[in-house]
Amino acid sequence: MPCKWIATQFTGIRYREHPTRKHGRQPDRYFNVRFKVGGVSVNEGYGWASEKMTAAKAALLMAELKEELRAGKGTGKLADRRKAREQAEANLLKAEQAEARERISYREYFHNTYWLDVSQDKAESALKAEASLHKNWILPALGSVPVRDIGELHIKKLSRAMKRAGRAPRSIEYAFACTRMVLNHAIRSGYHPGPNPVSSLPRGSRPKYDNKRVRFLTRDEAMLLLDTLKTRSTGVHNMTLLSIYCGARAGEIFSLQWSDIDQVHGLITLRDTKSGKTRTVHMPETVKAMFATMEPGKKSTLVFPGKGGKQLKQISKTFDRTVTQLAFNEGIEDRRQKVTFHTCRHTCASWLVQAGIPLFTVQKILGHSTIALTERYSHLAPDSFRDAAAAIEANGPIKKNRNVVGL
Repeated sequence: MPCKWIATQFTGIRYREHPTRKHGRQPDRYFNVRFKVGGVSVNEGYGWASEKMTAAKAALLMAELKEELRAGKGTGKLADRRKAREQAEANLLKAEQAEARERISYREYFHNTYWLDVSQDKAESALKAEASLHKNWILPALGSVPVRDIGELHIKKLSRAMKRAGRAPRSIEYAFACTRMVLNHAIRSGYHPGPNPVSSLPRGSRPKYDNKRVRFLTRDEAMLLLDTLKTRSTGVHNMTLLSIYCGARAGEIFSLQWSDIDQVHGLITLRDTKSGKTRTVHMPETVKAMFATMEPGKKSTLVFPGKGGKQLKQISKTFDRTVTQLAFNEGIEDRRQKVTFHTCRHTCASWLVQAGIPLFTVQKILGHSTIALTERYSHLAPDSFRDAAAAIEANGPIKKNRNVVGL
């Protein structure tokens, strides 16, 4: 049976008692208010005694709401007043957050937002390089500027500071790349209106440099490197051999699973490539023989796992130590001429071109996104260009037509 309403000493204020719930020693009371102003009737519950509502408090609130209703400032309902107050508080919070976004500096955004987000996903070497560039160059130039105000003039200021200090064009471009990543993050997070000023920087304002690595290993150097690595680390030896003979990038090798190795048909499926496309390469006999010495794991396991079975992020330092021991980089200052693990991939491309394999085929084997990337090796096929030049006159030189004026 429903509880009955009980009148209080205050006109329009009543309550009903909960049949079981107590507030102290007394049954909990639910207060209700009824009044009418200018033809508008209000019948509304104000709350429980256990929620700190009392008849006196209800009467005071009713008087305030009646006055607001008379003045045309509200609906006379406490629930509507509460909603309006909550909305006002939400709007205030939103405005404060917007103001905070307006004020946050590049330095604060880099340390407190960007770095916390990306530091778990990048390789340690990349993090060190990015942190160093920010500490030494980017933050001194841009750190105090509100991140939303960063524009082309600030990027040019960074470039001028690095140029005056004699930094190489490649270092400046890398600083641009790091800044672009932070600002892209800020754009996605709503801290910068966009577009990214680094991306929209005029081409003439960018540092000019040729960063293409041109060094590749001779057959003798490759055999010496592989023989030496074999005595130090079977894993590093096998990854190096795979890069030299199949042109695979380090990241492609690190992500290889046994399901990608088809020893029956001599095929390797390379996933997670730089272009985002999966490609298949044929195993040379040397690679087939290498895989024959390895114990295949489960299809989902990595072919070259790191510690704890996790995917490697960078090649072992055994490779660099071996290159140093073999003096491959001795006396070489130009970084483009230095042997790194990526040199193995260049070696594959160079050997293919030297063997007369068409550039289009080399492009597909290496997974270059455009033929322009493969054309850097075209100078290694001089016979093809000589033959092309000779083909023009294959049927003899063009004879002059004496009937043509001027000939």
